[in-house]
Amino acid sequence: MLELRELRVAYGPVVALHNLNLTVEKGELVSILGANGAGKSTTLMAISGLVRPRSGSIVFEGERIDNQKSHKIVGLGITQAPEGRRVFGPLSVEENLILGAFTREDHKSSAKRLGWVYELFPRLSERKEQMAGTLSGGEQQMLAIGRALMAEPRLLLLDEPSLGLAPLLVRSIFHTIQSINEAGVTVILVEQNARAALKLAGRAYILEVGRLVLEGKASDLLDNPKVQNTYLGGTD
Repeated sequence: MLELRELRVAYGPVVALHNLNLTVEKGELVSILGANGAGKSTTLMAISGLVRPRSGSIVFEGERIDNQKSHKIVGLGITQAPEGRRVFGPLSVEENLILGAFTREDHKSSAKRLGWVYELFPRLSERKEQMAGTLSGGEQQMLAIGRALMAEPRLLLLDEPSLGLAPLLVRSIFHTIQSINEAGVTVILVEQNARAALKLAGRAYILEVGRLVLEGKASDLLDNPKVQNTYLGGTD
């Protein structure tokens, strides 16, 4: 479904990604792990068209997209729930969700999609008239994911969905991500909580300072001594 080929991204003189190669098959849940500054968020932003690669290519369902504008990429079927949620605070929950469907012309389909988002996140349904800026951090994360789902993506990019959330809410969010994937949406998950991400994902890539250092089945990486010592705080 998605292939990054020799992708190189830089911010001025600072290279954030060094010739990254990465693939995602339809229906997969793939995690990208690494410390702060590893290039995880840059990878997602490059896929979304929010940053331009210096070289290399991004191919989605056979079409090269690294030269496309971000709203065109949304129209192709890729959406992102960004780090920090970035909800529209002065607007209601439902207005935020409706804005997520701006690329869709089928209003009947959008109404059905809204119903599905409320099924996934009943708390959003309870607060549909509430201003998004007054929601808790966990509720704003639900809203960010729900807004990304409103465009009916085939590929959903999630950037640090557990950041700043209590453990109980993290489990709830991760359970919902699994449900989204089981409903047929391919997912790329960027996450600091490496243990939870590896338990959820089928495969994973590990970046260090913009370079790919490990990749493989998530279950194998969970048992890898280097991964355990560097990202999981040692063995259980």
